[in-house]
Amino acid sequence: MNYTILVINPGSTSTKVALFENGKLLKKETIKHPVDEIKHFDKIIDQLDFRVEVIEKWLKDNDIDLKKLDAVVGRGGLLKPIPGGTYEVNERMIEDLRKGVQGEHASNLGGIIAYKIAHPLGIPAFIVDPVVVDEMDEMAKVTGLPEIKRRSIFHALNQKQVARRAAKDLGKTYDKVNLIVVHLGGGVSIGMHAKGKVVDVNNALNGDGPFAPERAGSLPVWDTINLAMSGKYTLSEWKKKLAGKGGIVAHLGTNDMREVEERVKNGDKHAEFIYRAMAYNISKWIGMMAPVVNGNVDAIVITGGLAYDETFVSWIKERVSFISEVLVYPGEDEMQALMEGALRVLKGEEKAKTYE
Repeated sequence: MNYTILVINPGSTSTKVALFENGKLLKKETIKHPVDEIKHFDKIIDQLDFRVEVIEKWLKDNDIDLKKLDAVVGRGGLLKPIPGGTYEVNERMIEDLRKGVQGEHASNLGGIIAYKIAHPLGIPAFIVDPVVVDEMDEMAKVTGLPEIKRRSIFHALNQKQVARRAAKDLGKTYDKVNLIVVHLGGGVSIGMHAKGKVVDVNNALNGDGPFAPERAGSLPVWDTINLAMSGKYTLSEWKKKLAGKGGIVAHLGTNDMREVEERVKNGDKHAEFIYRAMAYNISKWIGMMAPVVNGNVDAIVITGGLAYDETFVSWIKERVSFISEVLVYPGEDEMQALMEGALRVLKGEEKAKTYE
């Protein structure tokens, strides 16, 4: 049986849409939203009707027959912590997406838009593996202060998809392997996937873990407290310093890693030193994950945009290859990952989960 799925991925200044039939991409487009178009919306949720209209226009312009759709899937937002999987959008989820229970983000619109399109058609609306996927072992959340727990916020959608792909390439299924998955993007997330669950992972959104292109990473606590209390920064400025203006941006003044790569190739010794230091930090965090499964790691999986830089990946490989073999899947395809999550449910390979 063929299944036709509409995929919607709202970003801060764009909305990605794609149409798939039985896993094959038929049409896709990134609809840009100029700042002048969206600046008058006070909150992201206020953009809902505007985004729906834009998508409906795209559907009409491309002569897409909505009656042929079997499901609509949207990017999952900042919901309450939930296990990974494909979730059918329900009223409780819509309420929490509207509220922004863990923050305001354009991805909060994904599930609501999917429901608005799917519900009148009598077909399901889904979200898949949002960034708030939480499968962490309770012990992994414990810190030295009872008032503070580690949180699971990471690139769950891409990590889970690539982990399934790696398991297949190893001749196994996702629930039978232990994989350390490393997503190299503006933030870096490193997750220990143990038998189908991400039992430990750094909070990549807020800058926990290794430093990254735009994240300061975990810092020496005493010096961090002194700097935070110095009076040099407001709370907002300090948060931005940790996530947004930290890492490579702070050291080299850019978040364009292609520029950094070029500077290294052209002999910029300082840029190379900082870039190597980031690889060193990432390697340490990869090593930290191995004891979680007593060293029984089937593979280390590297993905994300930075994985295209073979030199950078080689710096990591030379430090961590003693743990296990390293598999590299450059880039990320969120639209494909969203579609696959919905398709697994439609085919009966998985059961859709209920958000409560």
